[in-house]
Amino acid sequence: MLSAVEQTRLHLSKNTEARKKSLLGQFLTPEKTAAFMASLFPDGDGACRLLDAGAGIGSLSAAFLDRWTAGGFHFSQVAVDAFELDHVLVEYLAQTLGEYAHRNDFSHDIHEEDFIHAAVESRMGSLFAKPLKPYTHAILNPPYKKINSSSAHRLALSRVGIETVNLYSAFVALAVALAAPKGQIVAIIPRSFCNGPYYRPFRDFILERAAIRHIHLFDSRSKAFKDDSVLQENIIILLERDAHQGSVTVSTSTDDTFTDLSSHEYPFDRIVLPDDTECFIHVPTSREPDSIEQCPKIRCTLADLGIKVSTGPVVDFRLKEHLREMPEPGTVPLLYPAHFTGQSATWPIEGMKKPNAIERNGDTEKWLYASGFYCVVRRFSSKEEKRRIMASVVDPSAFGDAPMLGFENHLNVFHTNKQGLPEPLARGLALFLNTTAVDAFFRRFNGHTQVNATDLKNMKFPSRELLIQLGTRAMRQGTYTQDWIDAQLGSLTE
Repeated sequence: MLSAVEQTRLHLSKNTEARKKSLLGQFLTPEKTAAFMASLFPDGDGACRLLDAGAGIGSLSAAFLDRWTAGGFHFSQVAVDAFELDHVLVEYLAQTLGEYAHRNDFSHDIHEEDFIHAAVESRMGSLFAKPLKPYTHAILNPPYKKINSSSAHRLALSRVGIETVNLYSAFVALAVALAAPKGQIVAIIPRSFCNGPYYRPFRDFILERAAIRHIHLFDSRSKAFKDDSVLQENIIILLERDAHQGSVTVSTSTDDTFTDLSSHEYPFDRIVLPDDTECFIHVPTSREPDSIEQCPKIRCTLADLGIKVSTGPVVDFRLKEHLREMPEPGTVPLLYPAHFTGQSATWPIEGMKKPNAIERNGDTEKWLYASGFYCVVRRFSSKEEKRRIMASVVDPSAFGDAPMLGFENHLNVFHTNKQGLPEPLARGLALFLNTTAVDAFFRRFNGHTQVNATDLKNMKFPSRELLIQLGTRAMRQGTYTQDWIDAQLGSLTE
């Protein structure tokens, strides 16, 4: 049945406006991805109650049911609850599930209603709500769309203790909440929940109630939903409700053909580091712990070092009237990512699309930092770039006698209370952040296009003395290659 559903998916994908897909936040699951997701469930017997929330045309349910009818599950009966709001898709969903209706051991119920409100009302025991019995299984490709802080969805979720910022994480949290003990949940979702402050409550909610059993990572960011041109990096995750957390299987494939599928088991303390208060979820792809994890000399937090990191405070569109294309009397340098190439800054840049300067006055003073040495990291990068973390040094000599500096919002700035760092420390910090090992470590938990200040705060660093030592070497060296940079880190890890 799944092959027939796939033909419908391809037709709808081709003929549905991109605007509608974006509005609903729903992208239909390709056949091979659906089959792989269904394969992740362990075999089971007894009665199965399957939840498919955001069911679309039923690709995921069909993959699950096809496995069952082929003998891959040994359930005595299967009942499917499928939620889908789009009336056009509901018609296809009814056709998909109707293909299994001839079986006496199968039943299904299609809910053409909002899953979040239905699930919350059921959990709250609302008098007029249709109760949803605990599910033994859930298979999800939830919608991807931000939830406004004052929206009805956000308020409803708060009633059942779920604080999150996107529909996809709301769907997964509710699926976990609705699962029976030992219930299994498989979902394909954006990787963005793995790190960052906004998803911290969601990570806490999941980790308190379920064990992570399996994570699948696609090497190519664009292939999981290639027919819909989705560039959000996705992972597939298997959770088990109220289960003891053991080792985690991590599998990888280049794309959704799964032809080069490989998998390894990792102890949970390599997935969520034991001393990580933010509960970032790492996805290792090498069996051996990397040098950052292993090195006893890389254990300091930024607080230990007396260093802060902040997002650049100058939001240009809010201070537009104070921006100047080129420096002039009464202005100070305004630095964007475009001003940085390699380890240093070029300023000003004539003909640049962004301004080079900002007026220093009563309206802008609080957004400016004192002139000095800083380490800066670009906030935006993608998985396909050679480097995710790109650090540079701000050398005040590049800006003449400017007393203050403006850092635009697309930069992260390492500083000491809006003051500069000692030059060797700034250069040592940049050198460390530019190592291949740090880049590899960062990729394990960051799956979106941003390098947030919180991500950088969550990392471990060498001691202040060792960073100064690295910076002193860099100052003596002058110009250097990536191999030289990596060799300096190697000297710390030996």
